[in-house]
Amino acid sequence: MKLVILTGPHAVGKMTVGQALERRTGLRLFHNHESLEPLLHLFPDRPDIWGPLSNQFRWQVFDAFSQTDAAGLIFTYMWAFDVPEDRAYIGRLRALFEGRGAPVYLVELAADRAVRLVRNRSENRLLHKPSKRDLRQSEALFCQLEGAHRLNSLPGEIDWPHYLRLDNTDLSPEEAAARICETFAL
Repeated sequence: MKLVILTGPHAVGKMTVGQALERRTGLRLFHNHESLEPLLHLFPDRPDIWGPLSNQFRWQVFDAFSQTDAAGLIFTYMWAFDVPEDRAYIGRLRALFEGRGAPVYLVELAADRAVRLVRNRSENRLLHKPSKRDLRQSEALFCQLEGAHRLNSLPGEIDWPHYLRLDNTDLSPEEAAARICETFAL
């Protein structure tokens, strides 16, 4: 069992790289929006409801999955590095899996803003994330969160034994997955 966390800002390719990594390794992908989309549909204007419900569901999935004999899990998460609660969330997730003997790998993706704005409109993203199909709203949220939070770490900020910061501006998802596999011998 192992856990791979893919983090990075909006439209950096977390889910798409996760899909390529899943194909390459057999680890199962659980991308962040799989827990959000049904709740966004049911409660579109109620983050006070969908946020807690999504977190409850994720933790049940993490707990159950970490007790299986599966090869491992890939989870995508947009970590706001300036928000202590996000650091605590990732810390709890790491502790859960490591407490059950699973190594945890953190991959931080980074890409140029202009590239991410193009990726925000990609067919794969819109297929798997219905809430992103309203492009005007999606780009407004992209800009709002990018202006409000630091979505990539500072040099030296992440002190994990299994950590990789990968600039995937010019990499295909398959190339990014290959580099992750090479780095961590997955």
